[in-house]
Amino acid sequence: MTDFDKAAEAVKQLKDVKQDDLLIIYGLFKQANNGDCTGSRPGMLDPKGQAKYDAWKKNEGMSQDDAKEKYVAKAKELGASF
Repeated sequence: MTDFDKAAEAVKQLKDVKQDDLLIIYGLFKQANNGDCTGSRPGMLDPKGQAKYDAWKKNEGMSQDDAKEKYVAKAKELGASF
């Protein structure tokens, strides 16, 4: 199991994480697993979907390996232990 996989499991156990940090983690996770953002941005009736899309889109152009490294670093910053 890689550090990225361990971090992904550990993040699920975190409590009291700010919404902004959750969106950063989400965007890095999607970039690490899927690469650049695909599809169109959800409409205004889906603000949660828009926020998630925007968080992923911010990482556009970042390599999947870089996204994994940043994800692990952010997980540690948030207190995840793995």
